[in-house]
Amino acid sequence: MHPMLNTAVTAARRAGAIINRASLDLEKVQVSHKQRNDFVTEVDRDAETAIIETLLKAYPSHSILGEESGHTSRRKEETLTSAENIWIIDPLDGTTNFIHGLPQYAVSIALMQKGVITQGLVYDPNRDELFTATRGRGAFLNSRRIRVSKRTRVEDSLIGTGFPYRKIDALDEYIRMFRAVTERASAVRRPGAAALDLAYVASGRYDGFFEFGLAPWDIAAGALLVLEAGGLIGDFAGEQGYLENEQVVAGTPKVFAAMLGLLAGARGT
Repeated sequence: MHPMLNTAVTAARRAGAIINRASLDLEKVQVSHKQRNDFVTEVDRDAETAIIETLLKAYPSHSILGEESGHTSRRKEETLTSAENIWIIDPLDGTTNFIHGLPQYAVSIALMQKGVITQGLVYDPNRDELFTATRGRGAFLNSRRIRVSKRTRVEDSLIGTGFPYRKIDALDEYIRMFRAVTERASAVRRPGAAALDLAYVASGRYDGFFEFGLAPWDIAAGALLVLEAGGLIGDFAGEQGYLENEQVVAGTPKVFAAMLGLLAGARGT
């Protein structure tokens, strides 16, 4: 395992232990609103602190983009894509599930170097499933190599999605897209943690996935997992701007292409 990825694994397991301890007594967890339908808990913050401490102890010159802490840069002029080394962190993707005791949430950590994601992991502390990838070296689940599924037709596919809960004004557009996919796909699922959804595409559990309204920390690690597992990922135009424009489509190569056509038709583009 690459040394930087190994450090990220240590950080993710520290965060997972914090999350698992808190899950044993959810009534004691303090919850606050960031915005409508968007929650943060003390567990999110404690888990992110543990991750950042672990990463910066090993790599003190690196920058951080964390969901709860914001962008901690070593240089004022630095951006997400220009940074030499920037860790993109979601300490608890699926906070709403966690609050309700629904065991579908994960830790997501990615390293971007000069605009390229080079290391990524998604850790599910409930199932002790660790999805990892290093650019050019493949994707793994608990050290076992994973690949996207062999399915080629949307009609045979299980598709993951997520509702635009932060962007309620976009719900009508989403419903058109959801209908178009649901009419064609074998089935559609919406568990509520995009990092895990992308890990499931990478491991062949899903054949495709789409969502909008996502932030970089929701998808950075999962995007690398999909690519290293032989899948494709892009925005709704099939381009590479998904980290910035909050749109993501992923899947096996042929399912990805078919979904782009379906979504374009539903959006009238």
